[in-house]
Amino acid sequence: MTAPDRPADPAAFDLFTIGHSNHPIDRFMTLLDGVGVTAIIDVRSLPSSRRYPWFSATRLKNQLAEAGIPYLPMGDALGGRPRDDALYRDGVADYAAMARTPEFLAGIDQVIATSKGARCCLMCAEREPLECHRCLLVAPALVARGLQVGHILGDGSILPHAEIEERLLADTDDLFAGDRSERLAQAYSRRAGAVAYRARR
Repeated sequence: MTAPDRPADPAAFDLFTIGHSNHPIDRFMTLLDGVGVTAIIDVRSLPSSRRYPWFSATRLKNQLAEAGIPYLPMGDALGGRPRDDALYRDGVADYAAMARTPEFLAGIDQVIATSKGARCCLMCAEREPLECHRCLLVAPALVARGLQVGHILGDGSILPHAEIEERLLADTDDLFAGDRSERLAQAYSRRAGAVAYRARR
């Protein structure tokens, strides 16, 4: 994903998201420092990485602690791989159904409460926001509650979630099918169906 034309001001956002991807840990910490992150909320269902072990929960927590950044694991409530079989449709994680569960809603409440006292950043693994549930599932729920969400890209720039939504709308086939909210919901659903976790059979 390309960076926005103009670098966004970190102060314009209530919280951020980031994908750790294959970043060296020093680069990851630099990205966080660049926007003033003071708390990490890990939304990975499985907070470990065999390929990049410095992003496994215990090592990451210790690294963040050295920088004075609390680490909050919230993958159980806000992860993209539900344990309940009822939250899959044709073997694909159903984000719309997940967003209605009490656990998810309680997780969103906790993120909002935490963000009132810290510069929070939701962390998952995928580099590109539109490839990840942090952007397609968690961020929309926060935006619906009035928060401004910015996605930290690999070059350190910030992509506003509002721009994500405009890109989703631009990719819809029928621009005249329903009002904006209906078209956006359809666009989210379509994108989620393409990238959401698929259960092994």
